[in-house]
Amino acid sequence: MKVTLSDVDVLKHLQPEAVEAYLQATGWQIKNRIPDKVSIWTRDTFAEDRLKIQVPLDMEFDDYPLRISELLNILEKAENRSQIDIISELITNAPNITVQGVVMQIKTPNPDKLSGEVILLGVVVDRLRKIDIELVEQDYIIAIKAYQERCPIICTGDLIKDNKNFMLKNPRKFNIDQTWQN
Repeated sequence: MKVTLSDVDVLKHLQPEAVEAYLQATGWQIKNRIPDKVSIWTRDTFAEDRLKIQVPLDMEFDDYPLRISELLNILEKAENRSQIDIISELITNAPNITVQGVVMQIKTPNPDKLSGEVILLGVVVDRLRKIDIELVEQDYIIAIKAYQERCPIICTGDLIKDNKNFMLKNPRKFNIDQTWQN
């Protein structure tokens, strides 16, 4: 079963630079560039496999998510991979995203205030991933409780991917997920 990604919030935050880096790493060649508008990439590994992808370079265009969706459709067919797999490599940030997961580790707390880094295991683009998050005061206490009692948590923040590591910045609404008890 192939899944088509149509979540506009996810599509509109895929960075053109990440898309271009992915294309270059997977054997596509840049053929043309119109600065601040579009880059055109081709792949012709076989005579019957001549494909062209247009990467929009201005995320402010109203049709940016639509163009990214079209790009994902081409990549899905060319690579015989799901769009979810492809997008998990392309995502570099997702503002205002809600993450559900469990606290896997509490790192050494900061000595000068009630805060510290915790590592969550949560779902990002349909895969379990480690997510680093810095928490303070009450949120840090809730994380310790969730860790000790093995309760799932829910939190909203800005997800950032740096290399292969995910971080949740600006965390808010950090709570024990009450839905798991029902």
